[in-house]
Amino acid sequence: MAETTEASKPSLPEAEKKKEQSLPFYQLFSFADKYDWLLMISGSIGAIIHGSSMPVFFLLFGEMVNGFGKNQSDLYKMTHEVSKYALYFVYLGIVVCLSSYAEIACWMYTGERQVSTLRKKYLEAVLKQDVGFFDTDARTGDIVFSVSTDTLLVQDAISEKVGNFIHYLSTFLAGLVVGFVSAWRLALLSVAVIPGIAFAGGLYAYTLTGLTSKSRESYAQAGIIAEQAIAQVRTVYSFVGESKALSSYTDAIQNTLKIGYKAGMAKGLGLGCTYGIACMSWALVFWYAGVFIRNGQTDGGKAFTAIFSAIVGGMSLGQSFSNLGAFSKGKAAGYKLMEIIKQRPSIVQDATDGKCVAEVKGDIEFKSVTFSYPSRPDVIIFRDFSIFFPAGKTVAVVGGSGSGKSTVVSLIERFYDPSQGQVLLDNMDIKTLQLRWLRDQIGLVNQEPALFATTILENIRYGKPDATMEEVEAATSAANAHSFISLLPNGYNTQVGERGVQLSGGQKQRIAIARAMLKDPKILLLDEATSALDASSESIVQEALDRLMIGRTTVVVAHRLSTIRNVDSIAVIQQGQVVETGTHEELIAKAGAYASLIRFQEMVRNRDFANPSTRRSRSSRLSHSLSTKSLSLRSGSLRNLSYSYSTGADGRIEMISNAETDRKNPAPDGYFCRLLKLNAPEWPYSIMGAIGSVLSGFIGPTFAIVMSNMIEVFYYRNPASMERKTKEYVFIYIGAGLYAVVAYLIQHYFFSIMGENLTTRVRRMMLAAILRNEVGWFDEEEHNSSLVAARLATDAADVKSAIAERISVILQNMTSLLTSFIVAFIVEWRVSLLILATFPLLVLANFAQ
Repeated sequence: MAETTEASKPSLPEAEKKKEQSLPFYQLFSFADKYDWLLMISGSIGAIIHGSSMPVFFLLFGEMVNGFGKNQSDLYKMTHEVSKYALYFVYLGIVVCLSSYAEIACWMYTGERQVSTLRKKYLEAVLKQDVGFFDTDARTGDIVFSVSTDTLLVQDAISEKVGNFIHYLSTFLAGLVVGFVSAWRLALLSVAVIPGIAFAGGLYAYTLTGLTSKSRESYAQAGIIAEQAIAQVRTVYSFVGESKALSSYTDAIQNTLKIGYKAGMAKGLGLGCTYGIACMSWALVFWYAGVFIRNGQTDGGKAFTAIFSAIVGGMSLGQSFSNLGAFSKGKAAGYKLMEIIKQRPSIVQDATDGKCVAEVKGDIEFKSVTFSYPSRPDVIIFRDFSIFFPAGKTVAVVGGSGSGKSTVVSLIERFYDPSQGQVLLDNMDIKTLQLRWLRDQIGLVNQEPALFATTILENIRYGKPDATMEEVEAATSAANAHSFISLLPNGYNTQVGERGVQLSGGQKQRIAIARAMLKDPKILLLDEATSALDASSESIVQEALDRLMIGRTTVVVAHRLSTIRNVDSIAVIQQGQVVETGTHEELIAKAGAYASLIRFQEMVRNRDFANPSTRRSRSSRLSHSLSTKSLSLRSGSLRNLSYSYSTGADGRIEMISNAETDRKNPAPDGYFCRLLKLNAPEWPYSIMGAIGSVLSGFIGPTFAIVMSNMIEVFYYRNPASMERKTKEYVFIYIGAGLYAVVAYLIQHYFFSIMGENLTTRVRRMMLAAILRNEVGWFDEEEHNSSLVAARLATDAADVKSAIAERISVILQNMTSLLTSFIVAFIVEWRVSLLILATFPLLVLANFAQ
């Protein structure tokens, strides 16, 4: 039985609370299969080995330092010790190469696989929802945003970032193990300071989670405005509403801009405090290391190994926290996706326990039906409504606007279920039938036919995907569509544009009829199928409909009463009740509600005919519909035609060919500079951010200088000198911790101002440029509203990453690199030259990555 469940609507506070929630991290892997688990296990093993390699390196390096320090008087023994450990370093390098490859490749591949499944499951879940879901809970902009943006956030959270997190966490744990083995007192002290570092990282992740969720929800509102403006671009153009749409969009993204500022500050403070607390922790460890060495409780090599393992472990813990931001974003995005995937529709489409009848007679009966739409539960459409549609007969349903005519069609299709009463097919409640089987028995032709942005052939085959070309041509011939399709340059392979805008109303309707004919349904529903057509198109379409209705139970929802005079029966609905039934002649003789409708329409028609402007309009529409040239006229691109064919279609094809040629051309050089110019108003902020990046770049070389000097201090033979120097370097570390907080805050906060303003400006300019295009541009397959809106959401955000974030990282790394080399050449230029010789290999490896 096709199931029905009662879905209770959450209150507003509950809905707001729901938005702030995020998914448990493990549930992001819900769609992993056995192969994905194998990849994740392999990647995790690689990450653990890769992460553990650094503490092992320090263990070997500490032993080598002892070989230098303890064998200064025996050159042969010192050389032997150094050579032995140098070979160990070679073996370690090979292990690192293989394990890092396994870590990155496995996690990236499984991330792609799982998110591909997630996208499919999400779209399947959306398409399985009942129509009421789209009336009340979902908007097209939300769905497009989730598919294009939320899934990318989930992918970022479950792929390479997980490998990085395991890698850095392994470095931290391995550092503790090596530290305990080398000097347990120092290692124990390192453990004692970990909670402070963890607290700083956790607070940063928590804050960023909330800001990320708010930012996503904020832009979703702006995205809806943009998507609606693009989807309804003809209406926007006709009312000169481009400026209004752009203004509304600009206002909506201002809130996203402010949230971005807060996120930048949170990132700077979070990373700065994490590194600051780590620096102060290292200062404490160095202080006690000097005490232990002076007391003879350890030696310089073991102290070096314990301290460096603790330092790298602490830094790795901080680096692992940098991935928490991606995890938080992924959990917030995943919650919204999984809520839709898990949501059980009130009308289950894929239930397999319902009945499938071998032979359908076609009797349809509404029995004491009470119904109201989910979006308007307080407005009763039907109350105790009953009507019968006999098998093989054509019954027209007429009435005023809002009387419930189209609702009859929706209930037969089981788009909705009545709150009371039954809809019966051959004396069986349609709730007891398999929904897919039920809809296979029904053909629907609406007032505005729904065509997809693909070819005519694919639109027709939507009614029967496995139909042969002969069957398609037979259906189009019966629908009076084959002749005009054959005149098109690409015939059945002609693209119809988004929602079929390349075709006239009559042409679209005939394709919809052909699609219904191909399905060969037992029941036919015609929902005002000719009411939007001009007289000429109406006669052609009506002829096709007359063929389609033969031998089928047909329900006609009629607006023009002249089209239903020959039907078997007419039912007049007023205020959700059937007030009259009978043939056209019987109802005219009654002089009741039906006769009043007839008189009203004749009065309107006579008034329009007496108006000369109306007659001219009709004449224009008639000549327009008779010409297949409408295909090119409706593309909105006549001014771009370089030559014309007798139907006008070749011109459009030539235009598309030119556009395709333009798209194949590479983008001109200089776009990076143009983006920098767009950021010109924020250059004062970018200068401050650049200063912060440079200051952050000094942190690494400062650590290297202090650490190398500390190693030398550990081999001082004078305890007093060792104590004095240790104090100096401890205070330097404390100062470096405070320095890191300020440097990271300046860097990330000011670059976030630069990046967020650039993203906002680019989005506004993109929408303005989109709305400057001619209507024909939107008809092309790659320019449909969903794709353009998705690019508006994601491409502008990528610009921020390419400019502000990249400049920030490049300045920091370049400062660190140059400072390191300057210090290295000052200390020992020969060793520095040797290291510099390997630098091209490192650059090449990073470039390949």
